[in-house]
Amino acid sequence: MKKSILTITLNPSVDKSSSVQNIVSEKKMRCNSPKYEAGGGGINVSRGLKRLGISSDAFFTSGGRTGKLLEDLLQGEQLNVLPFYVVAETRENFTVSDISDKKQYRFVFPGDPLTEGEQKEILNSIEVMDQLPDFVVISGSLPIGGDQKFMKQLINRCKTKGSKLIVDSSGEVLKIAAEEGVFLLKPNIGELASLAGKEKLEEIDIDKTARLIISQGKAEVVVVSLGSQGAVLFSATEKIQIVAPDVEVKSTVGAGDSMVAGMISVLIQGGNYKEVLSMGIACGSATTMVEGTGLFTKKNAERLLMEIKHYSE
Repeated sequence: MKKSILTITLNPSVDKSSSVQNIVSEKKMRCNSPKYEAGGGGINVSRGLKRLGISSDAFFTSGGRTGKLLEDLLQGEQLNVLPFYVVAETRENFTVSDISDKKQYRFVFPGDPLTEGEQKEILNSIEVMDQLPDFVVISGSLPIGGDQKFMKQLINRCKTKGSKLIVDSSGEVLKIAAEEGVFLLKPNIGELASLAGKEKLEEIDIDKTARLIISQGKAEVVVVSLGSQGAVLFSATEKIQIVAPDVEVKSTVGAGDSMVAGMISVLIQGGNYKEVLSMGIACGSATTMVEGTGLFTKKNAERLLMEIKHYSE
């Protein structure tokens, strides 16, 4: 039986990217023509899955002129969209690359809070779904002033519907997900340290913290992103660490979301955890090869996957 996927993005964005020669302060800089792409954690996961030939439903908030542009961009990529209309304008983010030194500058805006009524309607939208998909991904940040009670209710409604919940976020959302218990958490080292109540973690502490999360029933699987060093996956019986392939990094925007898309693409096919992590790293690394806010190509992801398999055998 074919499995289904729902991504939830509560703070989406339209990502604008451009480039300029020599960034200096207090000087008018003539940028190259901007590129507009849909952004936000869950949305990027759905976009990544689409590149792998896998269908998903993308549930996201949409408001104002920017929200309409976001919808148009997603429909242009032929995604299955489930926009939830809100009063506030959907946010924009801006990324600019300096051509002279290849450094990238990312300007990320917070997003306006959801009203109490909007939060209730979002919960109702989940509740009235006859059968929630096999996998639900909650990814990305919350708008400013996000309600903790709302996040707890959202997580638990997904769980009571029988979905395997994957959470890739930071701050309060990550903490709430761990408190409520989910199928998979994907923190980076800093976020894992925050869950442990520490400023930073040594390598041995990563193992201890991840295993404690699993033993306490906070997650069945913990995948810790190590940036350019790859990632490590923990389950009740396994620890799998895979180094990322060496690529020319042009942008890191969307790399984490692409990693989630790669992992889910294997999970829904019943692959083992080594295959799950390998595909996740391949997609994440392939995204860093793309300038601006673009995501990976299937061709690059598959090539890097073969490379990862060769060196991890």
